[in-house]
Amino acid sequence: MDDKTRTELEAAAFRGLVAHLRERTDVQNIDLMNLAGFCRNCLAKWYAAAAKEKGVALADLEARAIVYGMPYEEWRAKYQKEATPAQQAAFERGKPLHAHTHRPPDRI
Repeated sequence: MDDKTRTELEAAAFRGLVAHLRERTDVQNIDLMNLAGFCRNCLAKWYAAAAKEKGVALADLEARAIVYGMPYEEWRAKYQKEATPAQQAAFERGKPLHAHTHRPPDRI
């Protein structure tokens, strides 16, 4: 597979993931972090880091709006729930594993 095709496929997969997460507003970021080790905010940080790598100025809040499909504060007000003690405890137990999620993953 050539690089252009691979990049197009990766972009399509990313758009599909973002669309899926926009639909699944019932899934909280803390649940994503606890189960998968990344969340919507991680995706936004990876997006902003990729933009910076390409010399494109993109603020964190702009990247979050791209991932969330709306301003982050609006999403939080509409969909974010208070984390339960069990969710918080699971997050604390997994914290060392989450440190790498705020760096963009290596290319596949």
